[in-house]
Amino acid sequence: MRTLLVWLAGGLSLVGSSQAALASGWNMPVGVTDLSREIYNLHMAIFWICVVIGVVVFGVMFYSLIRYRHSKGAKAANFHENTTVEVIWTAVPLLILVGMAIPATATLQKIYDPSDAELDVMVTGQQWRWRYEYLGEDVAFNSNLATPRTQIRGDEVRGENYLLEVDEPLVLPINRKVRFLFTSDDVIHAWWVPDFAVKQDTIPGFISENWVRINEPGIYRGQCAELCGVDHAFMPIVVHAMEEDDFETWLAERKEMAAEEALGVDRDWEMDELMERGEAVYGSICASCHQVEGQGSPPAFPALAGNEQMLDDIDWHKDVIINGVSGTAMPSFRTTLNPVELAAVITYTRNAWGNDTGDAVQPAEIAERLER
Repeated sequence: MRTLLVWLAGGLSLVGSSQAALASGWNMPVGVTDLSREIYNLHMAIFWICVVIGVVVFGVMFYSLIRYRHSKGAKAANFHENTTVEVIWTAVPLLILVGMAIPATATLQKIYDPSDAELDVMVTGQQWRWRYEYLGEDVAFNSNLATPRTQIRGDEVRGENYLLEVDEPLVLPINRKVRFLFTSDDVIHAWWVPDFAVKQDTIPGFISENWVRINEPGIYRGQCAELCGVDHAFMPIVVHAMEEDDFETWLAERKEMAAEEALGVDRDWEMDELMERGEAVYGSICASCHQVEGQGSPPAFPALAGNEQMLDDIDWHKDVIINGVSGTAMPSFRTTLNPVELAAVITYTRNAWGNDTGDAVQPAEIAERLER
């Protein structure tokens, strides 16, 4: 009996260690939403039920092995069946399972209920970035890895948020129910932010739903949780949760920027404007495959510097950027980039790294192609 008590005491001593495990990163986070905290509490309740069952079962087992071992002269009892015991060991596990299933089912119902949302955001997975579109607000942008390639190559000291920083975070208001619509332009990705208790696959040709209501402002980070290709590790998620008034101010500024961008389609851009904008677009979108200096990663990603087919046929070059190349790793950027960005990156790649064609592609020409 003393052995059984020792096992019970050892198991119960673990109860006070859950916060230490959480702080060390061994446990799932509590999160910053009511639902994430409910999931955490459910997880911990079921965990401790399993701990108690394990302690009792193994305690009885080891007690029996030690107390009734052959060396102490124990004689094996000879019995066949006991209806009462069989009813008990069937009924007790059944009651435990029902007791766990009831709160788990209630939580699952909440997880799959995106109704009455106050903001809808379309999340599109792309190799290897995320695109966010605020439905009904005319605001959309791409979110790309911001960690410098020099850090990835080990040429520079790696920062605090290595591989977890982006150029454009997803901005959301606190205290509002936000519905996410998930899809993908290419392969299966998975949008995962542990502090929200949200992990949702993005599947080409399908739209799935999830939702969040954030309680506390702050910066929350996540990653793509599906092996989606060679740059899978370079596809982080950053969410900036703001007070509601601050979010409205940010949204108004983004709408104004989008309106200015739309007006920019109808004017002629100078070469230096296109090159500056194109360099920024290339660095965030294209450099991960074709390298910073356009040297490429053959055979999957050909070099752009000195690429004769690209330089000799500008119509082919525009078509490849806009529509992609079927059967290759080159995706279509028709829905990823706007006409200004498309014109700028085409101009940049035709005039960078010694290409020097002198071609300045205008956004109006690209917009006309997109309408065909």
